[in-house]
Amino acid sequence: MAVTVGASRLGLGALRRLPAEARPLVRPGAVAAGVVHLGLGAFHRAHQAVYTEAAIGAAGGDWGIIAVAPRSTTLVEALTAQDNLFSVSALSAAGSATRVVGAFSGVRHAASDPDAVVALLADPAVRVVTLTVTEKAYQLDPVTGQLCLDAALAADLAGGRPPTTVPGLLLRGLAARAAADAGPVALVSCDNLPANGRRLRGMLDQAVVRADRVPAGLVDWVAGNVTCPGSMVDRIVPASTPETIEMARRALGVTDLAAVAAEPYAQWVIEDDFPAGRPGWEHAGAVLTDDAGPWERLKLRTLNGVHSAVAYLGALAGHETVADALEIPHLADVLRRLIAEDIAASFTPPDGVRVVDYGEQVLARFGNPAIRYRTLQVATDGSQKLPQRVLHTIVDLRAAGRSARWAALVVAAWLRFTLGYADDGRPLPLQDPLAGPIRAALDAGTQSPAGAVDAVFALREIVPVEVAQDDEVRAEVTGWLTALERHGVEATLAGAR
Repeated sequence: MAVTVGASRLGLGALRRLPAEARPLVRPGAVAAGVVHLGLGAFHRAHQAVYTEAAIGAAGGDWGIIAVAPRSTTLVEALTAQDNLFSVSALSAAGSATRVVGAFSGVRHAASDPDAVVALLADPAVRVVTLTVTEKAYQLDPVTGQLCLDAALAADLAGGRPPTTVPGLLLRGLAARAAADAGPVALVSCDNLPANGRRLRGMLDQAVVRADRVPAGLVDWVAGNVTCPGSMVDRIVPASTPETIEMARRALGVTDLAAVAAEPYAQWVIEDDFPAGRPGWEHAGAVLTDDAGPWERLKLRTLNGVHSAVAYLGALAGHETVADALEIPHLADVLRRLIAEDIAASFTPPDGVRVVDYGEQVLARFGNPAIRYRTLQVATDGSQKLPQRVLHTIVDLRAAGRSARWAALVVAAWLRFTLGYADDGRPLPLQDPLAGPIRAALDAGTQSPAGAVDAVFALREIVPVEVAQDDEVRAEVTGWLTALERHGVEATLAGAR
């Protein structure tokens, strides 16, 4: 990120010069750490860190966050130089509001010092561990939920060297915690996974059972001392750009190289299962519940599923951002039919929530012109995202004897995107952990839409068997893919019935 850094940098020494409304609610260092977060990305900084700072400010407690970057050192270096301070700018058509957040008690880099992260996970002062590591870092088959062993994870399970994977870090940290008798802990997935708490639990239990070098009794200790509450997180947070840094500089009068921008809206629903306590997140507006499942399905299918639909169709039609893509003629009408006819019929929403109304709110949020969320960013890792965002909707619709016509369009748009070129012939990148198998399947298939559908539907690590063997769904996807190939996005949407 090429940014010109002025002489004045965000840090403790600069706080007194900030506008009063931009100052943090918590001064870094004033609150001891009680939370470790794995994944130092923009979303965590604009979501859980904001909620946690507000909770500390309202209800107190030693709940400072030590945030861990899995790979890149860029943010670790930036935050260290800034005394762990960063800013969040809320963007809307009416303007922006920027505030500095002081929730971080420290930052660490897992790749260069995994033993330090293991020690943090074993620290009795740490009672909550949260994660935003993206779907692929759990190394779970998105269809079966089984661990996918690559060389790095196999080495972590074998032991004998510092861990390099998320399952390996958690395994080693919990083993050290058990050995130190450090007390119970809650692990909270904040990633867009179906039943993310149960998925995290399944990943952890599989890792513990399959590991070669773990203390005797670790399986029982984990069962009795580790909880994995499910959660649903929601806020649109684009990747930071030089413009994000410049906007923060104008608002604050100092340079913040860890600045993030986001929409004003935010939501967090959390299952209240914390054996050693938690921050008072409800004082910050979070919803504490016994079951996050209905909220999770609402968000995954209505927000994330529609987000993917806009991203794939928008990228194919040559639009850079989600807001721009919504201007494609007839797209908003098609998305409303997707929401009303397919998504709303596929599950039971939380009490008091109408899926169609929620969907209208989603479309309004996507149309926020101040949020430049790139279609290609949303389109990454489709093999990991599509099952929970779209394919599970199809499974549930078909089980109820209903058509899945509009959801099939989203699958077709993803397939068309994987072919690697837009409607005008420009190349499209396939950034996906299963890019190799997807390309091999497409190369092996006949040069026709039906052949492409057959080839990719055979990839059981992506497509559930209920979908792959459903002739009606296969025909719908093939029909949409044929139209997209022959006529492009705009003509296909214009003729959609």
